[in-house]
Parts: sequence; C-alpha cells; structure tokens
Amino acid sequence: MSNTAIRVRDLGKRYHIGVRERRHDTMRDLIVDSATMPFRRLAKLVGGHAAGAADLDETFWALRDVSFDVKHGEVLGVIGRNGAGKSTLLKILSRITHPDAGEADINGRLGSLLEVGTAFHPELTGRENVFLNGAVLGMRRHEIERKFDAIVDFSGVEKFLDTPVKHFSSGMAVRLAFAVAAHLDPEILIIDEVLAVGDAAFQKKCLAKMDEVTRAGRTVLFVSHNMSAVDELCDRILFLVDGKVKSDGPTSEVISEYLNYGDRSTIGPDGELSNYPRSGALAPVIVRGEVNGKPMQEHHLVRPLEPLQMAFEVEVDRPMREFALAVYFMSVHALCVFATNTIWSRGPIDLDRAGRHRVECTIPRMPLVAGPYFLIVAAAAEGKALDKLEQVSCIEVAKTDPFGHGRLPGKGEGHFLSDATWTVNEGSGVS
Repeated sequence: MSNTAIRVRDLGKRYHIGVRERRHDTMRDLIVDSATMPFRRLAKLVGGHAAGAADLDETFWALRDVSFDVKHGEVLGVIGRNGAGKSTLLKILSRITHPDAGEADINGRLGSLLEVGTAFHPELTGRENVFLNGAVLGMRRHEIERKFDAIVDFSGVEKFLDTPVKHFSSGMAVRLAFAVAAHLDPEILIIDEVLAVGDAAFQKKCLAKMDEVTRAGRTVLFVSHNMSAVDELCDRILFLVDGKVKSDGPTSEVISEYLNYGDRSTIGPDGELSNYPRSGALAPVIVRGEVNGKPMQEHHLVRPLEPLQMAFEVEVDRPMREFALAVYFMSVHALCVFATNTIWSRGPIDLDRAGRHRVECTIPRMPLVAGPYFLIVAAAAEGKALDKLEQVSCIEVAKTDPFGHGRLPGKGEGHFLSDATWTVNEGSGVS
C-alpha cells in the first residue's frame, strides 16, 4: 500500500471573469443559447459594453501548476493571503469543484470542514440539526447517536439543545456546528479556517481537539491565517501566492517567508518607508529604517545573543517636545514578546527643529529564541500617537546554539535566552 495519502500534479482551476451563467430549463434552451451566443457577444462589443469583451476571453486562474504530495499521518498547513487559491485547492480535493488542469488523487476516507454550519436549518432544534449536519458530513445515524453526548458536551449549548436554531446567537450555532464536524472519523481531514469560530475559550478547545486529531496519526490539510495554530499543528507548510506554490517546506522557515512576503513597492529609494501602509495623527513621521545596515523591509537573519542595530529617520514639520520612538517584536502568535523604546532607555527626546532626525538603537545581545518575529514601529510626541507601521520588518533568529553546548531550546520553552550560572556541589543538600 502506498504511503501517499494525497497526490497532486499540475493542478489548475480557471474562472471566467464577467460571465453570467444562464439557466437552461430544457435541451432546446441549451441549443438555442449556444447558437446565439456569438451574436450576443458581437452585439455587446459593437455597443461598447465591457462585458462583451470579458465574455470573449478574459479568464482568471485561481490555481496554476500546483503539485505536492502528502504522506499518511502528515499534517500539512496551507497558507497565503486572501485570493491566493487556498480555499479553491481544498474544494477541489473535497470534490466540491472540478479542476481545469492536472489531477488530484486521494487515498483514504476523506472528511472536510470547509464551511461550518452550512447545513443547519433555522426552524429545526439544535438536537435535530446535530443529526442533519452529521448526515450531510457523511456520518451514519448510529455513529451520530454514539457520539451525541460528546458533541453536545463539546459545544457547551446543552441548555438550549431543544430550542430552534433561529433563536441561537451566531456564536452558539457555530459552536454546535463545529462540535459536530470535530467528531468526524476520517482517515484524511481537510480543515479551512474553522478555528476562527467562537470566543477565546472555545477557540482554545477547538485547537486542543485538532491537536488530538493530529496526534492520532490522521492526515490533515489545514488552512488558516492564524500563524499560532499553523505553527503548533503543522509539520510542513505549502505557501501559495497568486494560485501558485511559492514555497513548500518546514513550518518555521515558510512562516518566516510568509511574514516577510509583501508588496515590494513599499520599499522606496534607499529603503525609504514613504509608501508603507501606516496610521497616526501626523503620518508619515517614520520615513526610513534600517536593521544591521540594510533596509528595514527586507528579511533579516540574526544570531541569538549577538548585537542587533536599528536606525530610523523621522521627519517632523515643527519642533517636537517629548518625542518617543518604540519598537515591538511580535511572535507568530501575534503576541508582543519584547519591546524597547527611547523613554525607557534615555527619557523623552526634544526635537528642536523641523526636518529629518536620525534615531539609533542598539540591542547588545539579541535575547529571543530561534524563530521569526515581525516588527511594529511607532512614534509619539506630547502624549499623542503620531505614526505607526505594522509588520514593517521580519527578524528571524537563527537556529544556532549560542552557548556552544550543541543543544537548542525546545519548542514551547519560552521566548528568551539569558546567561545563568549553575553550580553542582557533590554530596551537599539544600538547607
């Protein structure tokens, strides 16, 4: 038996832009429509309608030349920005839509969590919808009955189980729908952004359930914008850009590339930040940035416990009192794990003239453990936020042993590295 659960070769999906599907109630309608279509298009073009041109030839490839393999028991993350083709890929693998090129082979029983709760009927009770949605997802009645108590307990809506779903809050309905979907038992599971449901406590429960699924040895394809969940669940990541595979590799490396990937038009001459998206009362104030002498927007690989130098050029239209600049290091979990600013280091700065000023920062020893981090840079003065740039740079701390013992911190062992002195005294106790 092959060890390959999913095999994809040269997969492509094409959509026609501006084309409306026409309804054909009979074979006669279909024949007449096909015969008259060229004349309708010509009439639109002669009449100057843009839709006529779109009908002729304009197509959009949501996926193009996508190839990859997934082994049994592997957890593959699929990431990319909106419109990259992630959901289209999963719909093809789930047999919801057909490809226009290439092939996708599935070796095993497949379960999909693509649009949670789409089969819920508002007039039916929560109990009735559990059976309805379970049937839609491919579960047999005896299987639903066997898992019913676990589903209800997981959802946390037992009190309202015999109430019509139309009276549920949107969060309650989604919780119950996810609870049903989470208790599927397929060999291959396809998940699309379902961990964004419910409140923080329920999302944590969902993540724990997905972790349980992956540890059970099932093959999983997981699409999410939540880099924390992707980093925790996935062994390997497929990074899609404009319907094509940009990268396919280890989780940490591809997440780092994803966080650093952006519109290169934001890099102006000599690394200026004038085109970079920002917010603030006087933006732009932060007009240029460097990390270790290179433009801030680039990818920067640094070694743990080695110096990191940052420099910024700020531009103000008048003298400023109590000016401050801050840098925040954010993890893939969107948590601020380290920050520094001018106030903590040297107190407020008074800029005594309008124009450009250079502000430099040196971190003597990079304190963070290996992994990707992105920077947020903000400026303030006189108690007001002036300028803020989100995810302006990606700093990747290299996987090297800074202490020379051939060992690296394990996953989940904090964010910081620090010198410490340990001594061992043979035969003595602790008093």
